[in-house]
This record gives sequence, C-alpha cells and structure tokens, in this order.
Amino acid sequence: MVAALREARHVVVLTGAGVSAESGVPTFRDAQTGLWARYDATALATPDAFRADPALVWGWYEWRRAAMMRAAPNPAHHAIAALAKQVPALTVITQNVDDLHERAGSAGVVHLHGRLMQPRCFQCGTPWRYPVGIPDEPEGGRRVTPPDCPRCASPIRPGVVWFGEGLPADEWQSALAAAAGCDLMLAIGTSAMVYPAAELPQIAVNTGALLVQINPQSTSLDGIAHWNLPGAAGITLPALLHTAFADGMNETA
Repeated sequence: MVAALREARHVVVLTGAGVSAESGVPTFRDAQTGLWARYDATALATPDAFRADPALVWGWYEWRRAAMMRAAPNPAHHAIAALAKQVPALTVITQNVDDLHERAGSAGVVHLHGRLMQPRCFQCGTPWRYPVGIPDEPEGGRRVTPPDCPRCASPIRPGVVWFGEGLPADEWQSALAAAAGCDLMLAIGTSAMVYPAAELPQIAVNTGALLVQINPQSTSLDGIAHWNLPGAAGITLPALLHTAFADGMNETA
C-alpha cells in the first residue's frame, strides 16, 4: 500500500461525513440536540420542507452553520492538503457541505452535495452572502425567517443539495472524470450509502485504480477495497502519509 501511494500519478481522495465529524460537525446520523431532537434531519432537508416552513428549515441550518463555523480542520483535513505537494495530481472530492478542506489549505475541492456557505435564492438561484460572523445559534427548534432575495424577493435557501435534488452537474462530471482517471483512491469516512456519490469508488476500481478505505466501521466498500484501514481518519491518514512520504510530509503538514 505504501509503495502504491508513492508510485501513484493521480490520487483521488473521497471524504464523507466521518471526516467532518472528527472536527465536531454533527452528521445526519447523529441524534439532534435540545428541542431539535423533535425533528427528523432527513425530513428537514428537502425542498418541500422549505416550501412548507422556510423559517423552520432556515433556523435548523443556522444551527448547523454555527456548529460548522466553530469547528476547526482536524489532522485528516491537514494531511489531505499536505498530500497535494507529494503526488503529481490530487483531486479532493467531498460529500460534506462545510469548508473545512478549504480552511486546511486544499484547493479546487469538488463539493458533490453543495456548500452551506454559498446560499442562493430558492426561486431564481441568485447568490447571496451571509453577514460576517457566527450566527446566533437558534437552539430549541426556533424558527428564523430567511432573508429575501434582492432580485425577486423570494426566500434565500442554504446552498446544499437536498434530498430529491440532483447533484451539481459540473461537480458530478468532475468527480466522474477523476474517479475514472485516477490510479489510487482514498475513501475516507464515507459510509458509501448515499448515491450517486457511492458509485465513485466502484468506478475507480472498475477502471483499474487501487482503493484504500479508512473508516472505523465496516461499510459496503469492504469487499472491493484493496486495503481496509479501520480507525479514525485524523489518526490513521496522517500516519499512513508520514510512512509513505516521511520527511516530505513533515515539511508540509
């Protein structure tokens, strides 16, 4: 495995919720806290939920945004950013909607499920910018009225991909091309249960790439991965990369 990583010409890193969870970002599978526990996260993350009660959905995402902004990149994020200086080509693909990869120094990250920090109009798609600073956390299921679009006065929505929506076309095509063109993929902290993103490791393997999985739990990738490394991403990935690149990772981490 170490030799394969050293010899790889194009490495793809696919990250899932487990990587952000190690920074304290709540996942959809975590129990909601406070009075938010009354709500099913998957039921709030839909266009129909926003149409029915935009203030409830916006308030819930403001709670999530506050948690994301308080979080910091963990050693896995930093190791991925440092890896870019050790291999000829690196593509980072994430299913996470936070900006922790970018804050750790990764560039050109492919965001399959959108970016929470890039809201837009629900109706016309006009981009909108959050005010500077961390929002007041709307605990207890408190509704927060979303701002109005300056162009059409429709409500602003979070910049994420909701259940029932398609992935951003350009991002998905970039991910497909990278998966089909890489010679090694690192699948880190992903349950491989959310499609179509879960197809990417299989595409990589089908086109001849080697697959390394890092996850503390068993997933559907266990059977196709060439190497399965059980453990936390923030511990396992830095150890692997330091073993593979030794002094080079020490200089860039």
